[in-house]
Amino acid sequence: MTLPVDERDGGVTVALVGPALVHEPLGTLVVRVALPAVASNLLMTLFLAVDSFWIGTRLGPTALAAATASVFWVWLGISVAEMISVGLTAVAARRHGERRPAEAARTAGDALLVAFALGTVAAVVGRLGLHGMFALMDAPRDVAAVGASYLGTYMIAAPVLYAYFVVDATFRASGDTRTPLVILAASVVVSLVLDPLLILGLAGLPKLGIAGAALATVSTRCVACAVGLAVLRRRHMIVFGAPRFDVVRRVLRVGLPTAATGVLFSIVYVVVARTASRFGTATLAALGLGFRVESWLYMIGVGFGAAAAAIVGQNLGAGETARAERTGWLMLAYSTMPALLVVTLALTAPQWAAGIFTRDAEVIAQTASYLRIGAVAQLFLSAEVVLEGALGGAGFTVAPMVTSTVLTVARIPLATWSARFGVVGLWWTIAATAAGRGMAMMALWGAGRWKRTRV
Repeated sequence: MTLPVDERDGGVTVALVGPALVHEPLGTLVVRVALPAVASNLLMTLFLAVDSFWIGTRLGPTALAAATASVFWVWLGISVAEMISVGLTAVAARRHGERRPAEAARTAGDALLVAFALGTVAAVVGRLGLHGMFALMDAPRDVAAVGASYLGTYMIAAPVLYAYFVVDATFRASGDTRTPLVILAASVVVSLVLDPLLILGLAGLPKLGIAGAALATVSTRCVACAVGLAVLRRRHMIVFGAPRFDVVRRVLRVGLPTAATGVLFSIVYVVVARTASRFGTATLAALGLGFRVESWLYMIGVGFGAAAAAIVGQNLGAGETARAERTGWLMLAYSTMPALLVVTLALTAPQWAAGIFTRDAEVIAQTASYLRIGAVAQLFLSAEVVLEGALGGAGFTVAPMVTSTVLTVARIPLATWSARFGVVGLWWTIAATAAGRGMAMMALWGAGRWKRTRV
């Protein structure tokens, strides 16, 4: 891929008039905006990896499978939260680009109220439907019992977890990715300490098992949300008042397609997990471990995509359409570099990667198979995540939703059909559709229809 370049992509000095994301050299922005966002996501991935290590090595394959099954439902809840996050990023970044920071702060206040309300609904529905969720996945009885304890702990904290998405999006829309990095880094460090203490009952704390893993995550995230909100208030970056329903509708309209994509993605994976359950607990655990290893690359892409969303949104607000387009391709180029490392690991040392999280030989063997088959598809994962973020920053979310939905839903009949070839067929289905989504996002960004979107 040849990247479009102009003088502002290099080190040429440009007078800073208006928002820095509009006039600062793109190469500098990668360091200042994208890298802190990537670092934030890698910190979270590190915690999730350590979390899986303690669950898999100390609590066994059943607990690991329970955490895996729960994660698909956690993703569904996160997808709803991203409706607010994506919409707020696009709208607030556009206001910053128009040099209207007070309006961006007011929009953030409206979004926070909606997020807290949606989180409360998610908490109630989630707690009432716990057992039904695992029944839909056809999870083994012992896996479902352990998983209910893990997922139920997450559900209780949903209102604050949803609010955290708004806090993070408010910083990002303004171009500040360093402050959320510092806040998240502190919370992850505390979580890394709490995780084994609560799981294993060390230092005089009660032994909570898998519920302790969830509690370590949600408790520190709640504190991070409170700290982030305090910083935003002090900087006058979030202002509260009577909800303005026209602004709320605008935020929801932009974010809804992305949320719908995420919700559907989660539901499809519930079905895929149900298919995986037919091959036993080890396969279900391997499905989750495969995601854990891939999540390093995925979260790198999310970091670059989040930075791209802010930069694209501000530049469109300032009328810098060509610069917005270059941002998408440049962010994709940078995110592809670590993808090559992940692909190399998946092809050359998949057993070693799986063995970090479990000592069960069957789980290791199945996870290694998953990683080998999906290796090449990981090269397209960055394109999917980064450019979907850039398209979201432009407020262009319907076409990506439709495209991604078609390919994601295709996994249901394909998984059912390919399962006749054994678990390998299931792994190939996941890999092929993942690569298809990445190529589709590249086509949408290249077509340029997003340049005409108004928010």
